[in-house]
Amino acid sequence: MRALAEDILRLQAELDREIEQRRKVLGWHLRDRFVEFEHGITVEHRRLRRSVRGFLAQSSLGAILSAPVIYSLIIPLLIVDAWASLYQAICFRLYRLPLVRRADHIAFDRQHLAYLNWIEATNCAFCSYANGVIGYVREIASRTEQYWCPIKHALRVSDPHRRYQAFLEYGDADGYRARLEEFRDRLRKDAAPEAVAVEPAKPL
Repeated sequence: MRALAEDILRLQAELDREIEQRRKVLGWHLRDRFVEFEHGITVEHRRLRRSVRGFLAQSSLGAILSAPVIYSLIIPLLIVDAWASLYQAICFRLYRLPLVRRADHIAFDRQHLAYLNWIEATNCAFCSYANGVIGYVREIASRTEQYWCPIKHALRVSDPHRRYQAFLEYGDADGYRARLEEFRDRLRKDAAPEAVAVEPAKPL
């Protein structure tokens, strides 16, 4: 499991390098979290921007009618965002755990793209917030799970969070009693749990 985790880190580094190369091809780079485009790129982007009238004319009736339903999700998202923030502000401080930074998960930057009209930019802002909140709450939940119940499920979990693979195996009672405080200590140091080799269970 350690070897697989190292492979994942190596592949992530390779992916980051490829992404950086792609940014250069598209003519932009990040400077102190701000996007800077090469000269002339923004002018070309404005040329490609579709007017709101043209955008609505090419939109399906279903897309237009479903827009209020989609945007109604902003209400539960705001509630979950506020409630999760309050939860970690109280409980994580009591457990002496590091707080999850919202800014690491919720990013608003697509509105600066000149080829988006105001409707497209608003749609992007909504999706950025919705997915950012889900990621933010997921990280809060994953730290909570590491603190209280770092045990894998017997059933397969689709797309588990990043801490899950290092959790204790299902049915490893001795490991749970022996290592629970270790998981909590690692969490207090803002570190993911370390996977350990598990010996196969002996037949009864």
